[in-house]
Amino acid sequence: MNVLDMFSLKGKVALVTGGAGHQGGYGAQISEALYEAGSTVYIASRNREKLEEYAKKFPGMKTLALDLAEAQSIRECIGAILNEEGKLDILVNNAVLRAALGAWDTASELYDRSFHVNATGLFLITRLAAEDMIKRHAGSIINMASYMGMLGLDPVNYKGTGTQTDSDILPSPAYHYEKGGMINFTRWAASVLGKYNIRVNSISPVGYMAEWENNPTVFTRNHAAATMLGRLCNSTDLKGGVVYLASDASAFVTGTNLVIDGGYSAK
Repeated sequence: MNVLDMFSLKGKVALVTGGAGHQGGYGAQISEALYEAGSTVYIASRNREKLEEYAKKFPGMKTLALDLAEAQSIRECIGAILNEEGKLDILVNNAVLRAALGAWDTASELYDRSFHVNATGLFLITRLAAEDMIKRHAGSIINMASYMGMLGLDPVNYKGTGTQTDSDILPSPAYHYEKGGMINFTRWAASVLGKYNIRVNSISPVGYMAEWENNPTVFTRNHAAATMLGRLCNSTDLKGGVVYLASDASAFVTGTNLVIDGGYSAK
């Protein structure tokens, strides 16, 4: 097979949770990459109005409502795709609930809600999607993790930020906990599903610059300077990695964590 053909996703059906992304973040470029590679793309989140506005730019891209806190919503989302397409080839678990901000003073209720969506919801949708993939002995599942699931906080990144008043950059214990667990859940799922020719991998990016590019904060400047390439992720940096893991180009890759962080974690 020609190497470029190996990256093609023509004839594939993909679901991206959180597919439009916060402020045009990771979800948007993931959905766009899968679409450009030829797959039929479904994007799903609680805010369907936002999804529909985003999908207008991509003829044929489809939207679904999805609340990962509700098992019934998960069943309806996967069921709608199977009813319409007859299969699901690619699942990208990108949606995340940032409910638990703060450090040791995080309210237990927020902590519980965060885990219910980001851990339990992740497990439920992965299990349901895998049921169809098992029947067909084929599929690729990609979990969007984070460098924060690999490393502890670097105090230098937060120097001068006033984190007690800037909630957008407060370090979240739940987020670190969940993303670290996601990486190891990826390995577990890969080991269980491998015999069905289902591959499960994760991607761990560094921070996304576009969220702050018009108004960079002390945190983003500190964080960008700490990468080997001197910047954070842009609006295309994840596209190649996502298509690689979704396609036959990575047919013998499973249980791995692809780090896309400009060398941040290699130091």
